[in-house]
Amino acid sequence: MSERLPSLVRSLAILAVLALLASSSQARAQVATGVTDGEVLFGMSAPFSGSARELGRQMKVGVELAFAAANDAGGVAGRRLRLVALDDGYEPPRALAAVKELIDHRKVFGIVGSVGTPTTAAALPYALEKQTLFFGAFTGARLLRNDPPDRFVFNFRASYAEETAAVVRHLIEVRRFKPSQIAVFAQEDAFGDAGFDGVAKMMRRYRFDPARVLRAGYKRNTQDVADAVRLVKQNAPRLKAVVMVATYKAAAKFIEKLKESGSPLVFTNVSFVGSNELAEELTPLGARFADGVVVSQVVPLPTSSASAILKYKDLLTRHAPGERPDFVSLEGYIAGTLLVEGLKRTGKNLTTDTLIEALEGIHGFDLGIGVPLSFGPSEHQASHKVWGTVLDGGGVYRNLDLE
Repeated sequence: MSERLPSLVRSLAILAVLALLASSSQARAQVATGVTDGEVLFGMSAPFSGSARELGRQMKVGVELAFAAANDAGGVAGRRLRLVALDDGYEPPRALAAVKELIDHRKVFGIVGSVGTPTTAAALPYALEKQTLFFGAFTGARLLRNDPPDRFVFNFRASYAEETAAVVRHLIEVRRFKPSQIAVFAQEDAFGDAGFDGVAKMMRRYRFDPARVLRAGYKRNTQDVADAVRLVKQNAPRLKAVVMVATYKAAAKFIEKLKESGSPLVFTNVSFVGSNELAEELTPLGARFADGVVVSQVVPLPTSSASAILKYKDLLTRHAPGERPDFVSLEGYIAGTLLVEGLKRTGKNLTTDTLIEALEGIHGFDLGIGVPLSFGPSEHQASHKVWGTVLDGGGVYRNLDLE
């Protein structure tokens, strides 16, 4: 017995070491990608160059404000939040490459605040394939709003269909225009298609054939609006309004050329236009170019005194000095704050699955923007609210009651 004892001790020691190694290996396997004891890493693909660069820059400012607020408070469950942003130039192939880089090489935990419909259309399938969280994209496209929703996709904002529905309803029921008097100016890609589909849906509700809606367009990342201007001018006698689904430079050029010709058209834009940037493009041309331009919004006026807006402006002063309140950075801040709320509810055991469960448990979250935010297993869009704004001749946005 005494001779076998050392052998037995050695065997037990080996088994103990193997069990410890197995336990350590299992623990390592349970640690989520992009998550350490001290940090959670998120990625963003957005335009930081090209004609839509201000949209990407402002969205990044907003998300980083939300992360800064969390980090100021000690992080979430002891972890600081960090964002790595890559430039996709608002071009689909570059967006796909950026998201692959973020997921495969930068090892981010999730994608947050991606900008644009055509870019999202290119990159989203890869994120879904990798089962990576895709949160708070700056687009109202339907591809992010499947029924039932994709498990890994969460939206803060109202859809383009909801924005254009509110605008078309305003033009027809408040301003008393006929459906035949409304045209569409849209970017010639998935973004423009998404906006036009929303208009078409509303036209059918008013028993008007969408095929009869005049649609003019332009190429993405250009200001080549000459053909669109010519088409609208040819149909000018019967038109009263144009619903625009465009980015700020092309939208401003389109408005400029038509107003130069004395057109009395009412111009409306969806929120993705980049409201402040649109105002900056139009105002130097003269008061008549900016005055009366309507923009639907998915956030309140960033200059208001609502609770969330006051906190947002305070964070701007402290963490982004020199930046002024902006609709896009406000959207990024709200989306980022909603994500932070989900992370807080998840706690220390952070995985994609535990975060999704926590997000789906957010009901009636009152951030102070005038509408409660909610998710659920069958609802991955937190807000359906559309606000109306209108520019005055000095380039200042005022509230506009769309109803």
